[in-house]
Amino acid sequence: MPLSRLARLQARYAALRQQLAGIGYLSHGSVYRRPSGQSGTRFTWSTKVKAKTVSLALSEEQADWLEKAIAEHRRVKKILAEMRRLSRQIMRARFPDTVRLKPLNKKVLRLI
Repeated sequence: MPLSRLARLQARYAALRQQLAGIGYLSHGSVYRRPSGQSGTRFTWSTKVKAKTVSLALSEEQADWLEKAIAEHRRVKKILAEMRRLSRQIMRARFPDTVRLKPLNKKVLRLI
């Protein structure tokens, strides 16, 4: 027997929750790697703090670690965005819709 639409949505949501359990360290910002031979700091991390860009010189090991943390942060943002979308879809599938004068389209709930 095929899974219902609601069961599929809930299974996907549960899988995303499991992915969040495996998240490592998080950081925002970006790491800049200057080619060797150029003057200046070879590895730099920059981020915004109160609408101002802040930069910090790094060692190569710190740059590698921060790049992984930044990648994890981006992954978390994608997972959370999908979880929010699925939550709205699950809500629409689980509960009866109200009577509306004008139909509620999927764009309003950001389902498309």
